[in-house]
Order: sequence, then structure tokens, then C-alpha cells
Amino acid sequence: MKKFVLSAIIAAVCGLALVAQTGGTQIGGKEVFRNDDVVFHQIDEHTWVGTGHMMYNESMYLLEGKDKALLIDAGTSIKDLARIVASITSRPVILAATHVHPDHTGSAINYFPEIYINPGDTVLIPQFMPDYKGRVKFLKDGETIDLGGRTVEVVFTPAHTPGSTTFIDKNAGYGFSGDSFGSGNLLLSLDFSTLIATCLKTSAIMQKYGIKLLYPGHYFGNNPETRQRVDDMVTLSRDILSGKVKGKENPGGMMGLNLVASDYGVRINYNAKALK
Repeated sequence: MKKFVLSAIIAAVCGLALVAQTGGTQIGGKEVFRNDDVVFHQIDEHTWVGTGHMMYNESMYLLEGKDKALLIDAGTSIKDLARIVASITSRPVILAATHVHPDHTGSAINYFPEIYINPGDTVLIPQFMPDYKGRVKFLKDGETIDLGGRTVEVVFTPAHTPGSTTFIDKNAGYGFSGDSFGSGNLLLSLDFSTLIATCLKTSAIMQKYGIKLLYPGHYFGNNPETRQRVDDMVTLSRDILSGKVKGKENPGGMMGLNLVASDYGVRINYNAKALK
């Protein structure tokens, strides 16, 4: 069953490669680590992106402060991830997940004694984290994670999953959004009302604090989430709810998402329940 679910998610995420329109990873920045499972590139002096190879650049992000480091997501299957991260930063590492899907909370979470998640995704733990023996801790919407001279704000952004979460570094002017907005190809497991509320909330935060981009859960180097993309997601969602845009049938859609609509440079996979 787990193999089937993983294969289905891989098939669904394939659309990201088409959206990105790249021939491979084009992250840019200095490469600081590479093996058969993952490549880490530097975003800035104290921030790195790691990209795996199993789920179309499933991405994890390492943020370093003076006292601690924060690892956002753990990829699909990254052997010795804790050791790899320790080769990049000497700070003790906190692990947090943008959401509980196997390309973000894969086998490498077992290298860490605890993981922070949004409690909304607790319902997904039996399916996607059944073997984790560590301690699951819960994030709070609006809380800040103090890394020492660097703070990261937790913003709950449900829609892709009930507990999807975005992490915002206001001083740096960027954040990390997992699959909350889909990087052009959103899998909507909740409803459009939730998605619209999430997008409006995020857009307001981006405008207020001058957040230029959100690094996504599948980063190719040219597909960061921008405020315009988030706003366009609202426009398409409202067009779908009003009937202006009709979703096309997609019988083989992942997670029972048998409808898909594309416009304004974004794509939403959903089902009839999302219209309520």
C-alpha cells in the first residue's frame, strides 16, 4: 500500500517538471555537498537548499543562526542526512516539516530524535510516518523559532494538506512554503475556500514584510513562489467557484483529484468536494 501511495505521488508530481521547463536541476549557488541521494547548494551565507532525486527535486532547506540551525523537510530517502547536515553546519539542528507527505518526511526523519509539524497533519502520520520512533512536537501558528540572531515565523497555510505550513524569514525577505501553493501545480486536498483564505493571508504577509519569494517544496531554480503567483491562485480559485472556469476531467488524478484547471500561470488539481 505504501509503495502504491508513493508511486502515485511521484506520478502527480511529474507535472512539476513540465511547469519548471528545465532539463534538470538548475539551482545555482555554490555546491557544498553531493552524493547519490542529495545535492546541497548555498542560497546565501547561512542558508542552503538540498535537492533529492526521487521526487522531482524534493527540496529541503537548512537555515543557520548563531546558536541553532533549522532543517525544513527531510526529502524522500536521504541516507545519513543528519551527518550530511552536520558537515554543513556545526549548530545543533531542529527538524521541522512543511507537511506530512513521504517526499518531505521520508526515511531520513529517523536520524532525528524529534520533528516539529503542524497538528493539522497528525491525521497523516499513520499513513506516512508509521515507523517514526522519535518525538512529534507541534508548531503554533504565528510562533517564532529563534535560531540566535535569526528568527523564523511559522505560518499555517492549509490547502494542500490540513497541516501545510510555511516558514518566513522576515529579515531575509524570503520564506519556505513546501507544497502549499504548488509551484505552479497544486494538489488541493481541502476546499477552495480554505485555499483562498490561505493565499490571502500569505499575500498580506508578503506585502507587509516585503517578502519577495517563497522557496517551494520542489525547487528547480526558476520556480519560486512570488506574491503575484499566490494572488493568481486566488483569481483562478474564484473563477472555478463562480463557474467561469470549468475543470477538465483527469480520471487518474492523485488522491482522488479527478479535476484540473489551469490559467494565470497556475494549475490546480481538485475534486468536487473542493467546490463546497
